[in-house]
Amino acid sequence: MEPIAAIKCVTDVEVVGRTPAFLEAHVLKSLEIIGAGSIGRGQLAKELRLGEGTIRTLVGRMKGLGLLSTSRGGMTLTESGLGVLSGFHGLLKSTEIPETTMTVDSKNYAVLVYGAAGVVRKGIEQRDAALMAGAKGATTLVCEEGRLIMPGMEDPFDPAVIEFIEDALKPSDGDVVIMGSSDDSFLAEIGAKTAALKLLE
Repeated sequence: MEPIAAIKCVTDVEVVGRTPAFLEAHVLKSLEIIGAGSIGRGQLAKELRLGEGTIRTLVGRMKGLGLLSTSRGGMTLTESGLGVLSGFHGLLKSTEIPETTMTVDSKNYAVLVYGAAGVVRKGIEQRDAALMAGAKGATTLVCEEGRLIMPGMEDPFDPAVIEFIEDALKPSDGDVVIMGSSDDSFLAEIGAKTAALKLLE
């Protein structure tokens, strides 16, 4: 199953019956968490910060799509689920990043989106997507001629963080890096992933 289509199916309002209380970024993070090793529903709810009923809906949808299986030992990804997760590895790469003057708060998380530079205008859409997901903001960088730059600006203003991102994510020309920011590391991550997924639509 194509990665973006798979997570859209999990959050599909027509299938769920109402707007689900979780985001596409929660589905992506759940794939990452379950893919790292078997986990129980309660622990997954805690890690995703979702309520019992919400996690039941999320897991039920993922199971219905054949992305995961459940047993007494917990949940594991099926071959199809592993395929979707692997597909995302070809689209995105991510890391926590240090505090920086380039973002609006202390906790920051960067997601690289391969080859998405052509979709970015001024980064406002990415910021808005991150805000809707609960982050305090998002900063968008585009890789051009081997350098990460902010759309509309000459030079980023924190060389140390730019170097950190380049070492961790190794962007190439045409790639985009979105930095989600919050006073809460989880919300910074969910914001960055929400904005990144929006770019892939």
